[in-house]
Parts: sequence; C-alpha cells; structure tokens
Amino acid sequence: MKRTVDYTWRLPELMAAHGMHNSTDLIPRLLERGIALSRPQVYRLVTQRPERVSLQMMAALCDIFGCGMEDLVTVTAADERKKRTATSSAPNVVELNKTVRPRRARVIRDDH
Repeated sequence: MKRTVDYTWRLPELMAAHGMHNSTDLIPRLLERGIALSRPQVYRLVTQRPERVSLQMMAALCDIFGCGMEDLVTVTAADERKKRTATSSAPNVVELNKTVRPRRARVIRDDH
C-alpha cells in the first residue's frame, strides 16, 4: 500500500518562541556557527517551506534554539486510500436496459 509522507517546517514558530521576530535576527547566530547566508536566503529559509536543507544547517538551527530536529520538522505519514470509481464491472452496479422504458401509470377514480 502506498503511503503519503509530508512535513511541516516549524522554524517561524521556534523563532517567535525565542523572541526573534525578524529573519535578519537569525543571520549573526548562523554566522557564529560557520554558516554564511545572504539576507534573501535567510528570509526564504524562514518564510518558505524548504525542499532541501543541509544537515549542517539543521544542526546549527537545533543548536541556536536548543531543540531537536523533530521540533524543527514535524513529519506526517498516512496510508493512501484508493478512490473508488463506478464502473460497469463493479458487482453492486446494475446495468439498465435503456430500450425498455416503464409505461406511465393512469389514475382512475372510483366514482366514474
């Protein structure tokens, strides 16, 4: 069975919890750990969900905030369910004969 795996990037939450409200507040702390990023790169790291992050960057962020990687990235995984579609081969679907149509009923009153 296929599984759908997704993640949530929680860097903005960690920054807010530590009183860092601007992405530029992160630049000197990353420099202290040997990671030099430009202002736009740090902004994208904070505001967008990254597709690729080096382990060195992850380790530096965990050191800055005193947390583990599971606090920085929350992983969710679920089984992928197949969508059912109605087809003529399904056992619970009845094929209708479209050439035979029911006749309209006529109501007759008892007083006539």
